[in-house]
Amino acid sequence: MLKELFYTGMGGALLIKEKVEEELKKLEEKGKLNADESKSFLENLKTKGENEETRLKEELKTAIKEVIEELGLATKKDIEALKP
Repeated sequence: MLKELFYTGMGGALLIKEKVEEELKKLEEKGKLNADESKSFLENLKTKGENEETRLKEELKTAIKEVIEELGLATKKDIEALKP
């Protein structure tokens, strides 16, 4: 389920990226934006997206750890401690 949610999010992000690129190209064609400005905007957007992805992954890890703890499930560390 988490994988499906992740892939859905990534698919949505890809569609948004494609749409933004199309709109930037239109602005370039109209002369309202030059190629350097367009490239800079895309790089900035990519950086923000990567930062957000990192933040979301960390939040997800924290949430999963909290659920595991609340349910009293054994962690990998717990299982390793039981091995002789």
